[in-house]
Amino acid sequence: MKPSEKLIELGIELPQVAAPLAAYVPAQKIGVQVRTSGQLPFVSGQLPLTGKVGAEVSPEQAQKLARIAALNALAAAAAAAGGIDQILQISHLTGFVASAPDFYAQPAVVNGASLLLQEIFAERGRHTRSAVGVSVLPLDSPVEIELSCVVA
Repeated sequence: MKPSEKLIELGIELPQVAAPLAAYVPAQKIGVQVRTSGQLPFVSGQLPLTGKVGAEVSPEQAQKLARIAALNALAAAAAAAGGIDQILQISHLTGFVASAPDFYAQPAVVNGASLLLQEIFAERGRHTRSAVGVSVLPLDSPVEIELSCVVA
């Protein structure tokens, strides 16, 4: 099944690509690879929640935000690739989690992004990954997601 067909089946619509917050592009295609800049979990141009995971934001809320950020990253990657069906494989995902000092479950938070990609791309959505705890992210976002993809 094509990724575009899977999105329809799942009832998911790719969002508009978020405008950059500084001097960078949302995604760039070089050869057969697309790499995205870090994407925040914007919904209609707003962050649904802000703060640190394990303090103001629960791990469950953060996992949902990681899913949203992954959708935003996927939209940027698809725009650079010429459409979502041009994405052949998700190769790597980096998830940044703004964490309270005693929060250690970053991998569980980033699973929100990883599982979404596997829902859409099946085996081609399996990827290498880093889940990194950080003290703060832009705009006090709880999560940020970057993707690398192989494209046609």
